[in-house]
Amino acid sequence: MITNKNLLAVGAVVVCCITVVWFSTSIQGGLKTYELRPQISLPEYRTDAVRAIDAYERLMERYMDLTERNSMRIGTGLKEVMKKLDSINDKLTELSAGIARIEKTFGIEQPKPPAKKKLWPKAPDKKTNNESLPPW
Repeated sequence: MITNKNLLAVGAVVVCCITVVWFSTSIQGGLKTYELRPQISLPEYRTDAVRAIDAYERLMERYMDLTERNSMRIGTGLKEVMKKLDSINDKLTELSAGIARIEKTFGIEQPKPPAKKKLWPKAPDKKTNNESLPPW
């Protein structure tokens, strides 16, 4: 027959099993709910006018950069032209001095500068004369 000890052991095992089952469901709990926050980023809404303005600003920036680069190139080119003109001026000065020495050696007189011609005749005082007006 079954003794009290055996009955007590079986009861303790049943109680332990029920306790394990009870705690496993209580730990697991009921339905769990999670809060999800998706990180989806949408670009801001831009109108056609805003896009056109942005495109125009980019175009103007490119144009200003291009203009600046061309100005630097022109400045460099002008420096080279000025150097060349200075060397031509120096050579012409040397040539003029050489010609002046040759003229002095052979006794050639320097020609006098031509007199300045008046382009417009002087207007007569208070009377009009058709002869004094230019021919056109």
